[in-house]
Amino acid sequence: MRKNFIIIMIITILFTGFSYSADTTQEEMITERGKVIAVDEVDTEESAEDFLESKLVTIEVLSGKYEGQQFTIKHYLSGSYGYDLPVKAGDRVLIVVEELEDSVEVYIADYIRDTYVFGVIALFIALLVIIGKKTGVKALVTLGITITLVMKFLLPGILRGYSPILLTVITSILITLITIFIIAGISIKSFSAIIGIMGGVITAGLITFIIGSQVKLTGLSGEEATMLMYIPQNIQFDFKGLLFSGIMLGALGAVMDVGISVASAMEEIKRLSPHVKVRELIMSGMNVGKDIMGTMTNTLILAYTGSAIPLLLLFMAYETDMIKIINLDIIATEIVRAVSGTIGLILTIPITAFTSGILYEKYGASSNKNTVD
Repeated sequence: MRKNFIIIMIITILFTGFSYSADTTQEEMITERGKVIAVDEVDTEESAEDFLESKLVTIEVLSGKYEGQQFTIKHYLSGSYGYDLPVKAGDRVLIVVEELEDSVEVYIADYIRDTYVFGVIALFIALLVIIGKKTGVKALVTLGITITLVMKFLLPGILRGYSPILLTVITSILITLITIFIIAGISIKSFSAIIGIMGGVITAGLITFIIGSQVKLTGLSGEEATMLMYIPQNIQFDFKGLLFSGIMLGALGAVMDVGISVASAMEEIKRLSPHVKVRELIMSGMNVGKDIMGTMTNTLILAYTGSAIPLLLLFMAYETDMIKIINLDIIATEIVRAVSGTIGLILTIPITAFTSGILYEKYGASSNKNTVD
């Protein structure tokens, strides 16, 4: 019974904010699933003038009120690799069905990708539970709660015009408390990790805010941020706040990993050597943290660099001057993002180590979970 309850809770949490809906905001426009039956070449004056080529595509509708029906449509290709959908027979696609007064128009909107996306998610869940067992189930629960907090609290709050920084701080605190307490229980290790994690994340946010204000980062370096200026809700976003919030939230995962790793190592040292001196315990935690820092620093830097590879290749191809590159808003933003997050990660180590040492000195360690009285 308990196991079934946990499984139901995991599934509910994971998919609370994600549901597939066939209808769009307009009643006449319906998004359905379809399968490409045949693709034939067609040559028209329109395609010669406006498009590189057009194709005659036969599609079978796989869902909704038109399920089972086939439509033959003209599908145009402009030659742009980023926007064209060069379909072939057998491809499964999302289609838009537009119901007019006397006819029905069908358009290809995109490829169907969710089948494989859900497949890899299922593989991830299975491996986590099989290998991690009880800890894996706990990790799934915390992951579901994290997704729910972001999708149901953070993003809707920002969309309603509330301060993104305040909402991110609250969300980060909630995610940290819930994750650490579920994974590690209520113990000295948990409290040490939480204090270290929050110290590192807040430090990353403060550094970003201070440096970002000095170098006049706009928060509009990304195309998506610019598009927010034209959403129908007409919200006056604090784009700098969105930038700082994104950095804090992005750093949280790596900082959380470092904090709990250092706290766990110190708990194990204290358990094996109950009479170890506080100074030696703190130094041991620092030494463990230094090893973690060496790889996790690379993790953050590489994560941010990896997302900017196309842009960096453009600069290299056109041999752009390095000074000009660094002073671009988009590059300065990414540098501040990566370095601030890494600084927060580094500072998490001494904060966690010193906090853990002080708590062990004051409260000692019980024989099992080091719980604070």
